[in-house]
Amino acid sequence: MAELREELKNALTELRKNKERKFNETVDLIVNLQKFDVKRNSINVFINLPFKVRDKKICGFLEAKSDLVDSVIPEQFKKYATNKAEVKKLVSKYDFFIAQASVMPKVATTFGRALGPSGKMPSPQLGILMDINEKSISDLREKINTSVKIRTKESSVKLAIGKKDMKDEDLIENIMTIYNSLLRELPRDKENIKNVEVKFTMTKPIKIAIR
Repeated sequence: MAELREELKNALTELRKNKERKFNETVDLIVNLQKFDVKRNSINVFINLPFKVRDKKICGFLEAKSDLVDSVIPEQFKKYATNKAEVKKLVSKYDFFIAQASVMPKVATTFGRALGPSGKMPSPQLGILMDINEKSISDLREKINTSVKIRTKESSVKLAIGKKDMKDEDLIENIMTIYNSLLRELPRDKENIKNVEVKFTMTKPIKIAIR
C-alpha cells in the first residue's frame, strides 16, 4: 500500500505540471478491472470518504417541504405521473435523491422508471429516512456529500474523487479509501484490478500498475 501511495503522489505531481486552467479541475480516478464478470459479480455500494469531493444537488421526496433540501411532496406527484418529460428533467437536475419512508411506495410508482436506470433511486443504504427532522436531514445531507457510489456496469470504475485545489494528501486518502473498499467487494481481491489511472478534467490519465 505504501508503494501505491508513493506512485499516486508522483502521478499528482506530474498532473500538476500541466497547463493551468481557468477553473478548478475535477480529479478523476479510474480503476480498470480484469477477470471480473460484471453480471455475476455486480457491485453496488456507497463509500464514505474522509474528504468531501463537492456539495451534491439533493432533492427529497417528503411529506412536507423542508428548508434544508429541495423537496417534492405527494401533492406534486400527480403532475409528474402524467408528464414523463418533467420526470426526466427532475432526475437530471439532481445528483442524489432521498425519501421519507412513508412516501417511498409512491416514489417507486411515479419516478421509478427514471430513477432506477439512472442509479438515483433512494436507497436503504443511504437515502431513506424514517424520521423527518432538521438533524436527520442535515446528518444525511452531510453523509451524502462525503460519499461516492460504486456501481459496476462495465469492467472499469470511474469516479470523481476531489478537486485540483485540494491537498495531494487528501486526494490520496480519498483514493486509498475507495481502493481498499473496492478490494473488499471484489471476488479475487487485488487479482481483479488491472491498473489504476488518475487524471484531471483536461489532462490525459497517468496509469499506475498494480503489483
